[in-house]
Amino acid sequence: MEKGILENLYHVAIAVKDLSAVEEVYKTALGLRVEHREVVEDQGVNTSMLVPEDGGTAIELLEPMDENSPISKFLDKRGEGIHHICFKVDDIEAVLERLKKQGVRLIDESPRPGAYNSRVAFIHPKAMNGVLVELAEVNKAD
Repeated sequence: MEKGILENLYHVAIAVKDLSAVEEVYKTALGLRVEHREVVEDQGVNTSMLVPEDGGTAIELLEPMDENSPISKFLDKRGEGIHHICFKVDDIEAVLERLKKQGVRLIDESPRPGAYNSRVAFIHPKAMNGVLVELAEVNKAD
């Protein structure tokens, strides 16, 4: 497989005010299960990854830890709802380099630690027609 390509839609992230309550809704209504919960201190967010039984595309719930969290600001401005979509990539540095060469506006010029043992980078929403896009290289040993 060629390096630096998108593998698949990894998750859709949803900003929420009450992580536990929304987890219950998605578990009950859609039959999803909580695969993992994590606190991402540097982003000020509590996360929950919910997955279907077949292991398909996940739903990631994002709850702010405090009013200074970017998710708190998102909720104040837009309310609960879709925050970003995330694509799994095989080589995040190669993808970022390709995007830079194409002149795509990035939030992150290089990867940073993300939830669930991943390295992530975000593409600016202005480059993606108003959609915040995350790239995630998952379970890579450093």
